[in-house]
Amino acid sequence: MKLAYSPASPYVRKVLACAILRGLDERIELWTVPTTDPELATLNPLSKVPTLVTEAGTVLYDSPVICEYLDSLGSAPPLLPAPGPARWTAKRQEALADGILDATQPRRREVALPQDEGRRQYIALQQGKVARALEVLEAEAASLGALATIGEVALACALGYLDFRYPHEPWRPGHPTLEDWYARVSPLPAMARTAPPAA
Repeated sequence: MKLAYSPASPYVRKVLACAILRGLDERIELWTVPTTDPELATLNPLSKVPTLVTEAGTVLYDSPVICEYLDSLGSAPPLLPAPGPARWTAKRQEALADGILDATQPRRREVALPQDEGRRQYIALQQGKVARALEVLEAEAASLGALATIGEVALACALGYLDFRYPHEPWRPGHPTLEDWYARVSPLPAMARTAPPAA
């Protein structure tokens, strides 16, 4: 398999963490590619990472689809629970984590631009999304396990991204249970081996 890759992408990190947990990481060739590369655009019309080319030559994107595909391979315990309440919890947590990333990644570009009122309102709107998501996560953090589901993997990657890109906006104050959970899972191989490079 071949994965279009950026070492700083939290979506790529989620895919790689899943591959490690599934025992598939050695089967994946990492392809470091800029999103402006014409070859990537040929494979994925959105020209985004992660994009996975399977061993059969099928092209998959984006991270939820790739992670579900990886979860169908190998014999490790599945990261997507069987259909039922546990599965919907895991998928909701994945969506919440991806939503945190969706609210934070564009802000990096906005902060670099002139700060008119419209841009300040946009940034505040995205900050509010993250703050509300963190409150939900704090309320359920005591039930989180050791990266046993796709939801937990995605949440760990999202919190890691906040540390990586927004250290000036610390998420830990007011979220002690979530902080304790993240401290337990961040040294695990799936997180430690996929940590983004130092900024």
